[in-house]
Amino acid sequence: MRAFVFPGQGSQKVGMGSDLAAASPAAREVFEEVDEALGQKLFAIMRDGPEDALTLTENAQPAIMANAIATLRVLEKEGGISLTDKGDCVAGHSLGEYTALCAVGAFSLADAARLLKLRGQAMQAAVPVGEGAMAALLGADIDKAQALADAAARGQICTVANDNDPTQVVISGHRAAIERAIELVKDHGIKRGILLPVSAPFHCPLMQPAADAMAGALAATPPEPLHLPLYANVTAAHVSDPADVQRLLVEQVTGRVRWRESVLAMRSAGVEHFVELGGKVLAPMIGRIDRDAAATSVITMDDIEALLKEI
Repeated sequence: MRAFVFPGQGSQKVGMGSDLAAASPAAREVFEEVDEALGQKLFAIMRDGPEDALTLTENAQPAIMANAIATLRVLEKEGGISLTDKGDCVAGHSLGEYTALCAVGAFSLADAARLLKLRGQAMQAAVPVGEGAMAALLGADIDKAQALADAAARGQICTVANDNDPTQVVISGHRAAIERAIELVKDHGIKRGILLPVSAPFHCPLMQPAADAMAGALAATPPEPLHLPLYANVTAAHVSDPADVQRLLVEQVTGRVRWRESVLAMRSAGVEHFVELGGKVLAPMIGRIDRDAAATSVITMDDIEALLKEI
């Protein structure tokens, strides 16, 4: 069995997608359609920067999605393969869940771009700049991270946001609480705590205004039936009913990204090969979660050609 997986925020970089666009009409079509849907020249920012414009949440989220879908379209249109023929399920990390849903027909490319633009804006607006923060805990498993978050909270929000792999957990919440957590890492047997360069505290209760905004947006643009099941971030279980998908996407804004558990659930279901499209973030995590899992990152035209030979 094979799962196609899609990266989240942090995988963006200036120049992303430019080689694909130069080499492939299928990729260019994706970037043009996203630009048109958003009414902005997003691809120009992806290709040329500036970096601070690309890292803005409202730009980074649709950009990462567009890059991954462009990779998929090249595979499909020029490689002559179909995701539904070559895959058994999909999953995405945070915003990557929208990419995964676009890949399996639940959202059109234009709708996925508009939803992610709105999601980025709503997440940015939910908490005043400087009030929230996120930190990566290196050398922390979920139990150590939870104990640290509980100790640092002191009446503020400090929660596990991303359970990425057995060595990396991300916490999110009020800036003061996150800074306390970083000071306390050694007491909890954690190697390091690193403040992340993000503009808002994602995946914690402070994001409730953004969850409300997405509830309205998803009611107006509900998901269509899925061609393949999705392993959802907040449940780490497969879902295929569009109404369930819609509800879980709203919960995902404030809820934990249970990536480690999702990978283990896919492995238990029989997935042997994971293909990450448009990034090189999830494949290394998958390797740390289960050394026996095969994980391939597909970013360049050479990567696409190598994958086509393999599958």
